[in-house]
Amino acid sequence: MAIDFSKITSPSFVLEERLLKRNLELLKKVQDEAGVEIILAFKGFAMWSAFPMVRQYLAGATASSLNEVQLCFEEMGVKSHTYMVAYRDEEIPEICSQSSHITFNSLNQLVKYKQVAIDNGCSIGIRVNPEYSEVETDLYNPSSPQSRLGMTAKHFGNELPEGIEGLHFHVLCESDSVALENTLREFELKFGKFLHQVKWVNFGGGHLMTREGYDIDHLISILKNFKEKYDLDIILEPGSAIAWETGYLVTQVLDIVENGGVNTAIIDASFTCHMPDCLEMPYRPLIHNANVNPQKDDHRYRIGGLSCLAGDYLEEYGFSTPLNIGDQLVFNDMIHYTMVKTNTFNGVAHPSIGIWRINNTFELIRTFGYDDFKTRLS
Repeated sequence: MAIDFSKITSPSFVLEERLLKRNLELLKKVQDEAGVEIILAFKGFAMWSAFPMVRQYLAGATASSLNEVQLCFEEMGVKSHTYMVAYRDEEIPEICSQSSHITFNSLNQLVKYKQVAIDNGCSIGIRVNPEYSEVETDLYNPSSPQSRLGMTAKHFGNELPEGIEGLHFHVLCESDSVALENTLREFELKFGKFLHQVKWVNFGGGHLMTREGYDIDHLISILKNFKEKYDLDIILEPGSAIAWETGYLVTQVLDIVENGGVNTAIIDASFTCHMPDCLEMPYRPLIHNANVNPQKDDHRYRIGGLSCLAGDYLEEYGFSTPLNIGDQLVFNDMIHYTMVKTNTFNGVAHPSIGIWRINNTFELIRTFGYDDFKTRLS
């Protein structure tokens, strides 16, 4: 099945339902064969119009704010596994009332809010830092010895504080099963003595099991062996893996600017506003009918965003024919960590959101206008 992009107005985020179903089926296979629980991380994918399909395969979700807790309760129909870097006095009662699991980032927060969580029937966890990670981009590495995320082993004696039922670590980012295996080795060295004291361990996210070439059998083996060794419930909370390569950002060339021998195609979207990982990670997405690495005979164009930020562009792509104003440019893999990070800097319009359904029809889910921009301000 091929999407007819001519039917889609620009700019638009487009989820391809068939591809989401493919990913969810693979996650369900891992979940069932390994005997673990895989839940959706909203920080990577929170397109709630797709939750009815997600709920057919995954039992829950993880939230990192009161807003995400409420979204889980309202649109997933379940209480969330909740972890926040810090909770607020005025929010913690509502968070606990709509959460099944509460993970605290520090012992200070544990002491302060443990009783509220217990009174609401939450299972309590503490985030730990194994001080090991194979993530090469510092911005996405939560596991340095100086990290603000989680407690290192030095904060604990030989017993966990009373009330803790789970340990939670998150050190991966679009990683493979070998990285998880290596992480677990370090985790066990530092925190293995506590594993007989808890009921569950949350392995966090970053398990990119839907990427081509990922060794699914190795992952299942790792999970089964750990579960059998410690007789614990294991939770994984991927974000990227669920929405990996499931959709597109459809854009249009508004202008072509030449300066210093460089042609820049200005599109009706923005990397700063709509695709921040392209600048932060940095992530260089595929564009339909273009070469990420320009070839000798290609027509070369930088791709420029619509905001006035000087750095709102990607370096040159190669095209077999010259670009023209009005041409459509379609960016691949634009569903995870895009919509959840968008902003309205410069008042740049937010792309519409739609779904290309399995029955080969397009459903426009949401458009955005002036009121959406204005109501975020004061």
